[in-house]
Amino acid sequence: MGYTQVALEDKLLDMYPEMRNRSITPRLSFDKSKDAWMVKLVKGGKEKIVCLNKEDADACMDNHFCKNFGSDLKKALAEFS
Repeated sequence: MGYTQVALEDKLLDMYPEMRNRSITPRLSFDKSKDAWMVKLVKGGKEKIVCLNKEDADACMDNHFCKNFGSDLKKALAEFS
């Protein structure tokens, strides 16, 4: 993992602009037991967590979209409408 949490947050906001367009803030934390990033989406008092496995996070940092994460993110964002 040759990147920081902040760099990954910035990359996710760049690759998935619908978060920024909806004023949803991603907050990341790494869960060692799952070997994955927990992406907490926050807007107002509402929160939703989407899992981003380490391999997909690494791919995102290399500018590759992650199908599973993108699909889960889309479902989560729909709950904020």
